[in-house]
Amino acid sequence: MSRILVVDDEPGVQESLRMLLKSEGDVTIAGDVDSALREVALATPDLILLDLVMPERSGLELLAELTERGVRAPVIVLTATNTVNAAVEAMKRGAADFITKPFELDALRIKVRNLLEKGELQEEVERLRDEVEDRQQLCGMIGKSEVMRGIFRNIERIAKSQATVLVTGESGTGKELVARAIHDLSTRSEGPFIAVNCGAIPRELIESELFGHEKGAFTGATDRRIGRIESANSGTFFLDEIGELDPAVQVKLLRALQERSFERVGSSTTIKVDVRIVTATNRDLAKEVAEGNFREDLFYRVNVVPVELPPLRDRREDIRLLATSFLTRSAEGEGKQLTAAALGSLDGYSWPGNVRELENAIEHGLALCEADTIDVQDLPISIGRTGQAEALREQWRQGERSFDETVVRFETDILRESLESHHWNQTRTANALGITRRVLKLKMDKLGIELPEDAPID
Repeated sequence: MSRILVVDDEPGVQESLRMLLKSEGDVTIAGDVDSALREVALATPDLILLDLVMPERSGLELLAELTERGVRAPVIVLTATNTVNAAVEAMKRGAADFITKPFELDALRIKVRNLLEKGELQEEVERLRDEVEDRQQLCGMIGKSEVMRGIFRNIERIAKSQATVLVTGESGTGKELVARAIHDLSTRSEGPFIAVNCGAIPRELIESELFGHEKGAFTGATDRRIGRIESANSGTFFLDEIGELDPAVQVKLLRALQERSFERVGSSTTIKVDVRIVTATNRDLAKEVAEGNFREDLFYRVNVVPVELPPLRDRREDIRLLATSFLTRSAEGEGKQLTAAALGSLDGYSWPGNVRELENAIEHGLALCEADTIDVQDLPISIGRTGQAEALREQWRQGERSFDETVVRFETDILRESLESHHWNQTRTANALGITRRVLKLKMDKLGIELPEDAPID
């Protein structure tokens, strides 16, 4: 059922619209701008009916907030006859239609129905387009999983607005790629993209790095320095690992976000900038706020539009696509392929370092492989061992090993790994495996596992 949000401070109008539109969808009432924003945050409506004249904050202010947040729901403005000019201004700012009070019930119902049907049709067109294109990449990001395709769609929508964005996700998931994609797809793409990693800059230098300084502002300040935020003017400023910021710098950043202005260190001159802010963190900022490590007001200011990147282990269908892409991108990878066993090993690994670790693993394999293929032994040891069972299963699926060969190889790997972990002490290994030392020795002989020369005598 369609979600309709009515924003009007008059109880009589609220009840009339609730009764009129209950057959068209699920109607929610908000009596002011702040209540409306809370309802939008809980569930994006399919249509908004908005009164322009309300106490404290006007309907035009709400319209501006919705645009900044990237809310695409069509808006029908409700206006009195003497405020038609304001309704025209609302249309210029993105409202879909307007109707004057007192409104004719059937006319309003038709407008509502037409806009809801148009929205449903547009959603269907976008869904079909996504299915046809089956998009697997966006601005350098790669993924065919449903979660990544959803993120690609969100990035395209977010890029059209000027809203501040917070990108969250584990280390190595590609947060800077998201920031660059938002910049490249926005109207600011011709402007600069400036990135700063808060965790890579000493605390005593971060304020100067962000805001710049005047000559003589502190010891060593021999010249004026333009800060990174100022350098990003007319473009996008990406602040990575914002959770690492010192509390004193958080205060100054908050003002810069609110007013798009700041002073260089050692100066009282206010500098105005036109810049979009994208931030990122691998921390739980809400938890950091609760523990007093991060300002609550700054958190709400940077978390206007959140984008959460999933870890690679939660989108395993993208692993092979990513691995193949990294292989073909590399000059050393031309004409080379991953074996079925290597692909199986990649599938079975947990990837704590996410996409960055996968890229490094492919580079590692290219450096060690001697033929035109990268096999399990060419991958980093941790990946090869962890994914060995999956690699063997994949070789069996592909017909590269028989069932008996697969069982023998699996048992050999298990015994060898257990012996190595117990420093080749056969008694401790047997106890760990739950078998007798004699059975262990029989299996070692059968599988051709020999003790190294420096193995302990037990």
